[in-house]
Amino acid sequence: MEDSATSPAAFASRVLPVIGIAITIAIFIVDIITPGDSAVAVLYVGVVVLAARFLQKRGLVLASLGLMALTVASSWLSEPGQSPAITLSTCVLSLAAIGVTTFLAIQGQSMEMVLREQAGLLDLTHDTVFVRDINDVIIYWNRGAEELYKWKKAEAVGKSSHQLMQTVFPMPLEEIMAELLRTDRWEGELVHTKKDGTQATVASRWSVRRDARGRPVATLETNNDITERKQAEEALRRSDAYLAEAQRLSLTGSFGWKISGGEIFWSEETFRVFGYDRTAKPSLDLILQRVHPTDIAQVRQLIDHATRDGNDWEIEHQLLMPDGSVKSVHVVARAANDKLGGVEFVGAIMDVSAAKRAEQELRQAQAELAHISRVTALGELAASIAHEVNQPITGVVANAEAALGWLRAEPPNLDRIREILGQVVNDGMRAGDVIHRIRSLIKKAPPHKAWVDVNEAVLDVITLTRSELLRHGVSLETQLAKALPLVEGDRVQLQQVILNLILNAVESMSGIDEKARQIQISTEREASNRVLVGVRDFGPGLHTESVGRLFEPFYTTKSNGLGMGLAICRSIVEAHGGQIWAAANEPRGAVFQFYLPLELR
Repeated sequence: MEDSATSPAAFASRVLPVIGIAITIAIFIVDIITPGDSAVAVLYVGVVVLAARFLQKRGLVLASLGLMALTVASSWLSEPGQSPAITLSTCVLSLAAIGVTTFLAIQGQSMEMVLREQAGLLDLTHDTVFVRDINDVIIYWNRGAEELYKWKKAEAVGKSSHQLMQTVFPMPLEEIMAELLRTDRWEGELVHTKKDGTQATVASRWSVRRDARGRPVATLETNNDITERKQAEEALRRSDAYLAEAQRLSLTGSFGWKISGGEIFWSEETFRVFGYDRTAKPSLDLILQRVHPTDIAQVRQLIDHATRDGNDWEIEHQLLMPDGSVKSVHVVARAANDKLGGVEFVGAIMDVSAAKRAEQELRQAQAELAHISRVTALGELAASIAHEVNQPITGVVANAEAALGWLRAEPPNLDRIREILGQVVNDGMRAGDVIHRIRSLIKKAPPHKAWVDVNEAVLDVITLTRSELLRHGVSLETQLAKALPLVEGDRVQLQQVILNLILNAVESMSGIDEKARQIQISTEREASNRVLVGVRDFGPGLHTESVGRLFEPFYTTKSNGLGMGLAICRSIVEAHGGQIWAAANEPRGAVFQFYLPLELR
């Protein structure tokens, strides 16, 4: 930093007075020794000019009066000239020159003071201000420019501004200069490189300064640093672009709905979801035009409730597009209060058509898998089923032969024949009932929900597995709740769950003593308004590490199992709004339980 004692201003304040005094003494001596008609005293004007460099107005006036006194004294002391009149006129001329010079110097000081104050004001402003001559050379550089660009005034003055700051223009410089010279001003955004190499974006304003003849002599440039604002704008633009792309990829649009004025705002993706051009003005009528006829009443009801209550809402419905295709959409909105206290909804609409198709395909695949599982389970029961069917058929044959024998008797015993034919009918119906149950389980049909008596479904499965239980020496005990409410579900699928659990229980007890092989099936209504079904066995039980994985697809503890039976059971129960789990049975064995809700889902 420059020392104030050695600065040019301090040096001038010490040296210039000495020089001024020396010049004054020299002029006075010369004026005395020369004839009085010589105008040596006029040289005092130089001393006045010199004194104006370091004296203020009062000091300059006093110095000027002193010089005038010296002029008069030297005129009186000098040798007489050729004419006293000439000597007097020379003295008056010298005094006038000193007075006029003093007046002009004082005026110059005043103007300089004004300019200095104006320059000081320019230094106080936060904007950068600098002046360029017609050759783009910097001739003035304020403190704001120093702070922004980091170049000191001494470093910047005399340099070409565009070269110094490597200016990046929004258009060719020639076009800017043409507009500047035509209108005397130009405004725009520039990019400047600072001394440290970083860039700054500025809002720049140029104005031309002209001389008395109207010729351009300089350009005043004021710049305001808008780098942070531009960065914020760019960040916002980038964020909006990312959001728009994310909405496009996820098929999710956003919207706003002001209840008071009925104004609706859509994002670009929302226009795409509804299949409207961006020029269309969003409205409730425009939305209702796209709603599928089967959902129009539901959507109208939601609009009425939202308008009246102002609460959050959510809905799934379908759209019927102009080309006849159908879209499924999921809409969710949250209520907020605007500045005036009115309700405004902000929400999102997602095109879930692909997800709905995937769900449908998944349900079909699960139904296919469940059907295969039922067929496989019935295949395992083939011997038992054959026994269940053969038993009544054998009875039919035996009773038919007996009836033929009674017909051949003389006379025929019609009462006995009637009794035997009744037994034939009962046996035939019994066989038909078994076949009907098998057909119900083996039939490939889409899920059909209806009101199901869980106890009746359990008993039907027991009828099919009775021979299998006897063949493996397994005793069965039931504890079915009386007056059990109906549940809504697919009867065949629920029977499949019970069948799988019974067969698993039978298989788990194959390695223990026959006297200990026992299964308990129970149903009950829980206080939480649901039906609980349990299948207990008294086999070896479950390993702790396997309990958590029993219902995972392809997980099995059997040497010849696929690991899909319990996984299918879980998918069926969960599709009915329930839950299935396994635990240890006391004192031994395992218990598999599942619940089904009584409410309509």
